[in-house]
Amino acid sequence: MDAQQPRWLTDEEMQTWLALARVLIRLPAALDDQLQRDAGISHFEYQVLAMLSGAPERTLRMSALAVFAGGSASRLSHVAGRLERAGWVRRTPDPADGRGTLATLTDAGWEKIAATAPGHVETVRALVFDPLTRVQQRQLGDIGRRIARTVDPDGSDLDSFSG
Repeated sequence: MDAQQPRWLTDEEMQTWLALARVLIRLPAALDDQLQRDAGISHFEYQVLAMLSGAPERTLRMSALAVFAGGSASRLSHVAGRLERAGWVRRTPDPADGRGTLATLTDAGWEKIAATAPGHVETVRALVFDPLTRVQQRQLGDIGRRIARTVDPDGSDLDSFSG
């Protein structure tokens, strides 16, 4: 049997990959740092609050919220417990399916996300959008969507989420 040779990266591809890998490592840490410093929450906690803030009636099934927030069910359950203790989220059984749980953003949670969003958006703008031209911003969006479809072809369509 003749084993197929790996398709090694060219030098240019390797430089591109290393740049992307650095972004994948450094950007989440920078976003987390800002949110911890300014609001006392993690980026994942912010994502949960933000997803709920954009959902109809500020409510989502926990399973859907885990997909939207990009975390496992167990991680989300732990974080939802912390957010619930802070008074920002309320969990209740899903009346349509008793096996499921709904997460709802409380009024206090709405106030938290409203107070936190301006600083977070400014950080995102400074780290991601300001260094790029408008053309590069559009290209980044196209590239991100293309890679996301390749990585998760059957997964959630976050482009359709309004939050």
